[in-house]
Amino acid sequence: MFKKICTGLLILLALFVLAAGAICAAYWRPALAPVDPPPSASFSAQEIEQGRILAGMGNCAACHTVKGGAAYAGGRGMATPFGTIYATNITPDPQTGIGRWSLAAFQRAMREGVARNGEHLFPVFPYTHFALASQADIAALYAWLMTRPPVYAVTPANTVPFPLNQRALQAGWKLLFFKPGSMPRNAAQGADWHRGRYLAEGLAHCAACHTPRNALGAEIAGLAYQGAAIDQWYAPPLTAANTAPLPWNKDELYAFLRTGATALHGVAAGPMSEVVHEGMEASPDADIRALAAYFADLARPQDADGPPVDAAAVIKSNIGRSQKVAMVDNDRGASLYVAACASCHSNSDGQPSLLRPELSLNSAVGAPDPSNLIQVILHGVARDEGLPGALMPAFAHSLSDADIAQLAAYLRRSRSHQPAWIGLEAKVARVRAGK
Repeated sequence: MFKKICTGLLILLALFVLAAGAICAAYWRPALAPVDPPPSASFSAQEIEQGRILAGMGNCAACHTVKGGAAYAGGRGMATPFGTIYATNITPDPQTGIGRWSLAAFQRAMREGVARNGEHLFPVFPYTHFALASQADIAALYAWLMTRPPVYAVTPANTVPFPLNQRALQAGWKLLFFKPGSMPRNAAQGADWHRGRYLAEGLAHCAACHTPRNALGAEIAGLAYQGAAIDQWYAPPLTAANTAPLPWNKDELYAFLRTGATALHGVAAGPMSEVVHEGMEASPDADIRALAAYFADLARPQDADGPPVDAAAVIKSNIGRSQKVAMVDNDRGASLYVAACASCHSNSDGQPSLLRPELSLNSAVGAPDPSNLIQVILHGVARDEGLPGALMPAFAHSLSDADIAQLAAYLRRSRSHQPAWIGLEAKVARVRAGK
């Protein structure tokens, strides 16, 4: 009996080794020969400029630049459930950057997630989206990066523990979750919609933040753009699951992506502010409108082209509701609102305003996750976020966790029709601690 058990275990082990070997063999990639750094003159001015715009659309600098460091020199740590992964140096430095990478090596990294030396890249680098970019756009991005100032900067070691740090395991991850494909045309849609889809699904990799992930870090199939928690913020749904009181139509989406603010929804803060004001700032209006067309159709096709519902009616309804709630509750949350918020956010005329935003229209107040509202109360909105030049003060030093929880709870029940948030004080403590 013991011999039979041992024989069975040996057979299972052999099968496992054979399967692992087959996966590794199927996904083994050779190192590509290094090249001399290409001279800037080998790229056209038009190609470099196109690459600059695309690098902004992909928000490359946000991930590959450490705070206060040289652009694209890497070193920024990205916390994952598996450890911290540091973005690499993508300047043309020949020793620590990609100066010795050929265009073929760069394209392979973008399309297959494989480095020049043949190592599989961790999917925190969103090659699953970049694979959809055209060869011409990848070549333009290469031209832009190869003409940046080279910076000698060694990337810190990742903190992913063994055995998850073994690059060969990424071959198995790709087998499970990476299925590169194309985007066939939809005959029912126009050129703007197709351009918007190409940008959103490809270089802009919008789903990377707005889609929940499974235990292995892959975007969950079938839940694209359904909203996800990320870095103590909440990337809201970009589909009909969005709980904003007014629809996100083309005009609203364009205004938000172009300026960072809309009177009917709120302002871009945190990571989204980087996307708008640092990433897509260089993008032409045509591309921003294309993204707006795509996401407006994704969210509510019937409202994509139509005017928003009567915002004034919604505001007036919520003014009456908030007054009733305040009279019934008479709690500390209502008192804090009067003391800290009402001077800027009270709206007596019922008209939406960019500079005096109505919180009953604010997407953060109506979201299923309170993180964005808590972040803004704690840290405010800087002059270079949201609507440039407008400022909201931070209350982290003047309000306790309990204060902020009560204020958020009051805003939730008085300015929205959504269910109450649970465990608010503990959530405030985690956001404050950055955990």
